Amino acid sequence: MKIDEIVISRAIVEGFCKDLMDSTETDVAVVGGGPAGLTASYYLAKEGIKTVLFERKLSIGGGMWGGGMMFNKCVFQEESKRILDELEINRKKYEKDYYITDSIETVSALCLKCRKAGAKIFNLISVEDVMIRKEKVTGLVINWSATELAHLHVDPLTVRTKFVVDATGHDSEIAKIIVRKIGKKLKTKTGDFLGEKPMWAEVGETTIVEHTKEIYPNVYVCGMAANAVFGGYRMGPIFGGMLLSGEKVAKLLIKKFPLRKT
Repeated sequence: MKIDEIVISRAIVEGFCKDLMDSTETDVAVVGGGPAGLTASYYLAKEGIKTVLFERKLSIGGGMWGGGMMFNKCVFQEESKRILDELEINRKKYEKDYYITDSIETVSALCLKCRKAGAKIFNLISVEDVMIRKEKVTGLVINWSATELAHLHVDPLTVRTKFVVDATGHDSEIAKIIVRKIGKKLKTKTGDFLGEKPMWAEVGETTIVEHTKEIYPNVYVCGMAANAVFGGYRMGPIFGGMLLSGEKVAKLLIKKFPLRKT
């Protein structure tokens, strides 16, 4: 079989550019490809909502790959077991109310289900700013992560979206951009980014779902970013709340598209 390197190059460039062009206008843009962002993207795309996920790193999955302290096992509580089952992730009961999964399988399953549902995933792309019109976020400003890391002055591109999900974990990057650019206007007690509190898994796993909501017009937060924005506790290497938070933000946004064919 004859192989032409130029054909290979053209296939990659044309395929990627087609996907990116199609993603310059979308229904929901999820920023951050950790467990919450992937779960949200899965449920949104499953309902026929055009969903694009941007992840700045080479790999997606956030902190799940390493489980706890590089022991690649993930722990989930009883409440999240039904999501594991829906995603066809093998789990074993450790003791009452606790389940353990292989972290590699867990991330791989989340990624595959997300893509099979129809969500687009772009890795190696950072969100460096937002577009705001009439006090609502209407789009994202994106650039290559390598450009950011190299501190190169290269102008970005933009994408238009109806809604944004900040799933950027502990850093809550979208929330911080909003505060930095337009002031303390988040839907928190002070309008500011409150920052996460120290480790307390029991409370953190409860409040992460409670804090999953709109933080600025058209911008929602989920996963660890939710606790960070609203001053909740860190929960460490237990991931059920991440899945439940991703599911909740998807449900909140699905209601915004009542006529969307499912």
